[in-house]
Amino acid sequence: MITVRVFGTNRQKIIPVSRELRAIVKRCCSETLYEEGYKGDFEISVTFVDNAGIREINKTYRDIDKETDVLSFPMTDEGEDFTLDPETGCYMLGDIVISLEKALAQADEYGHSFKREVAFLTVHSMLHLLGYDHERSEEEEREMFGKQEIVLEAMGLTR
Repeated sequence: MITVRVFGTNRQKIIPVSRELRAIVKRCCSETLYEEGYKGDFEISVTFVDNAGIREINKTYRDIDKETDVLSFPMTDEGEDFTLDPETGCYMLGDIVISLEKALAQADEYGHSFKREVAFLTVHSMLHLLGYDHERSEEEEREMFGKQEIVLEAMGLTR
């Protein structure tokens, strides 16, 4: 069984963050863990920002001065076990930062719903928190993108 606690913070004022959007993000986190075979209690921090906000975070933490759609900050280095939060008994996976402004633009560009785009970005980021990195090799990129589609299909959020 999987229990997921998502700590959501909204640091933008452009796009309203509905209960439905928060529920989709939480479900994406749970579904990704389920599809990857994880069991236990997990916590993830998700922050919604605008393009200016994600650009600043990208510049500060990655030394890349441009906006992006999503950033992932795992709590562990590759090969390490997840840290257990003694107060909650949950494994801490890390932080996800999503630019809702960028997600809305990309949904329009790709011709699918905003909900589907936020789900895609959440699953993508979750896989990063679990240790996947599409930038290491073409093989890992194919594997990661295949896993994203499996999770989104299981949620009924196909293109």
